[in-house]
Amino acid sequence: MNMKNNLEVIIDKKRYTIGGYVSEDYLQKTATFINAKIAELQADESYRHLDKDLKAVLLNINLADEYFKLLEEKEELLRQIEEKNLEIFTLKHDLAGKSAERNA
Repeated sequence: MNMKNNLEVIIDKKRYTIGGYVSEDYLQKTATFINAKIAELQADESYRHLDKDLKAVLLNINLADEYFKLLEEKEELLRQIEEKNLEIFTLKHDLAGKSAERNA
């Protein structure tokens, strides 16, 4: 079992201790990702004037949106891989059949 790591990070100019059974690099990468999302939202002037709760909700909506888009992309890539595997199988089958015909 992995050891639990705790790491102090800065998210949206506040200090937090986050932890998990992952590397410290991964924890830092996660905090950096969240900070990038916050910065992306703060680039919109209207976002900066919203109250704290609404900002949190919008951040979560944006993260969920990105997550679901990535899931869709993953499913599409898996579908493409399956199609290519079927194509390869069919080509190998056709080639084996032609080879057998020549040897007969």
